[in-house]
Amino acid sequence: MKRLATIVLSITALFLILTGCSNSTTNNKENTLVIGIDDKFAPMGFRDANNKIVGFDIDYAKAAAEKMGVKVTFQPIDWQTKESELSSGRIDLIWNGYTITDERKKKVLFTKPYLKNAQVVVTLADSKLANLNDLKGKVVGLQSLSSAADALEANPIKSKIKEVTEFSDNVMALNDLKSGRLDAVVIDEVVIDYYMTKEKGSFKVLKESLAPEEYGVGVKKGNEELLEKLQKALDEMNTDGTADKISKKWFGQKKVLN
Repeated sequence: MKRLATIVLSITALFLILTGCSNSTTNNKENTLVIGIDDKFAPMGFRDANNKIVGFDIDYAKAAAEKMGVKVTFQPIDWQTKESELSSGRIDLIWNGYTITDERKKKVLFTKPYLKNAQVVVTLADSKLANLNDLKGKVVGLQSLSSAADALEANPIKSKIKEVTEFSDNVMALNDLKSGRLDAVVIDEVVIDYYMTKEKGSFKVLKESLAPEEYGVGVKKGNEELLEKLQKALDEMNTDGTADKISKKWFGQKKVLN
C-alpha cells in the first residue's frame, strides 16, 4: 500500500509539474508575437555582419510590441508562402516591406499604410538602358511572388521583354545583374536606394517607375482584435515621435506616414 501511495503521489506531482509547464508555455506564447520576415530584404529586415536580424521594420516592430506589452520573435520565412504561413498560425504577422494590394486584401487584414514605396527598374551604372521601353528584348530579374512581379505583369512592357527570371530574394537577383546574367532587375525603391548607398557607382535606376505602392502589416483574417491593438500602438508611435526617430535612423529623414 505504501508503494502504491508513493506511486500515486509521484504521478500526481508529475502531472502538476507538466500542467504548470504547459500553462507557462501557453502564457509565454500568448504574450509573444511571431513575425514572419524575409531576412534578405535590406533595409527593412536583414542580417548584419554578425548574422543578427536588423532593419527598419525590425526596430519598428519591436517598438510597437513594447507599446502593446508583448514580446516579439522574428521568423525568417519563404516569402513565396507568406500568406500560407499566416493563415496556418505559424506566424502572427507579416511585417517586412509587405505591399498592400487588392489581391492580398482578400487573404489578410492590413494595418493602415505606414511607408510609401515604388517598384523601379535597376541596371548597372554603365548600362545604356534609360527607360522602360529599353527593356524590349532584354532579360529581367525579380523576386518571385513579390509586388515587383505584380507591377511588371501589369505593365505593357512585360510582353516585349525577352525573359523574366525569378529569384527567391533580391540579393540573388542583384548578384546576377552584377555578373551580367541579367540586363535589369525590378525591385522595391527603398531596397535599391539602400544598396546604392552601400555600393556607390554600381547601379542606376531607370527614370520611369512601374508602380507606386504602400507598405502595411499583414494580420490573419478574423483576428480584428490583434489588428486593433497593433494599429493603436502604431498610431501612438506616430504621435510621440518614436516612428520618426526610427525612420531617421534608417533613411536619414522622416518617411513614415502619419
